[in-house]
Parts: sequence; structure tokens; C-alpha cells
Amino acid sequence: MKVKQFRTGGDRNFGYLVADEVSREALVIDASFNPGMIVRFAADEGFVIRYIFSTHGHDDHTNGNEAISKMTGLVPLLYGGRSVNGIDVVDGAVFPLGGLEVRILYTPGHTKDSMCLYVGDALFTGDTLFTGKVGGTATEEQAIDEYASLHQKIMALPDMTTVYPGHDYGTSPVSSIGHERITNPFLLQKDFGGFLWLKKNWAAYKQAHGIA
Repeated sequence: MKVKQFRTGGDRNFGYLVADEVSREALVIDASFNPGMIVRFAADEGFVIRYIFSTHGHDDHTNGNEAISKMTGLVPLLYGGRSVNGIDVVDGAVFPLGGLEVRILYTPGHTKDSMCLYVGDALFTGDTLFTGKVGGTATEEQAIDEYASLHQKIMALPDMTTVYPGHDYGTSPVSSIGHERITNPFLLQKDFGGFLWLKKNWAAYKQAHGIA
């Protein structure tokens, strides 16, 4: 499996191409501000793009969807949206990609339609989990959903799983479930109360702990 991380612009946005190197089939995640760069890379490498996913509906992740759809003839997929070959974009859905499988994990919190994509030993987390941080939430209800998504879905994956976030907001561009489990301040909170407190006091916490 090949994973290519792209700095697409915007607010330190990441886009991704994931490919099965045997079949040469590929998918794109969060093409955002520079879909042409991703499509050109796929063509240069001899990859055929089969799917386009957006991890959630915020404009900084979807603003390139119309352009990449015109370039590829494919319809970008969001959670609860269209289906491909009879497979709906719902929690637990599996999309074949050559010898790989792309599994949808519904992870609401940052937005109601947030999802992660689990491919091989890689997890593409959008704005749900960053390295050393988590996605922003505007209400306590969103924070409750995010807390459940993080602990019931994401932290249930093997420690060796590589984490590829939607922005370069964290301590590094790439991490792992195991590393986040033992270092991410939000995941180290003992309960939701601590998680919510940290969200509300994150600026002061960062300053006190020397976090950028």
C-alpha cells in the first residue's frame, strides 16, 4: 500500500492519495485546495483513482470536490451521501480497492457528518484526531459525540495503526494510535469531565505546558 500526503494549502490542510500498488487502484481523501496536484501525481505514478472521499462537509475539505469530479468523472463521497456500486457511505461500510479494503468509521463530534477511513494499517482522521490534539467542537453535545468517537472507535484500533490527520495542526504530520494513546493530553483525561475542561481551557493548558 502506498500513502502520499499532500499539503494542499488553506489552513495547513492535508490531502491524501492511497493506492494498492499491485492493482494500481487508488482513492483520494480531502482533495481540498489543490486537487490537480493529486490527480497529476496519480497519473504520473500510473494509479487509477476509483474513489474520492471527504472526511466531513466543511468547505476547507470539500472546496476541491467539483474540480476533482470534473477531472476524474467521479462523485466525491461524504458520510450519509451517495453510494458506489451499491455500497452506501455508512458506518462499517467496506469499499474494495484492489487487494485492500476501505472501511468507513463514523466519528461524529467535530461535525455531525465526520468520518474516518481505515485502510490497511492506516487511519485517515480528518478533523477528529490530530497529533497531540483533537478536533474543535462548538457545543457540549458535539464534545460528547467526539469523546465517544475517539474512545469507542479510534482508540479501539491497534496501536500500530498510523494516524494521518486532516491538518498539520499537531506535533507532527503523522502519528500512530499507540503514540496518541500515551501522549495526547485529550486522550489521557480520565473521563468526559476532564476532556471537556481541557477543551475549554486549552489555550491556558498549552501555555502552561509549552505546547505550540
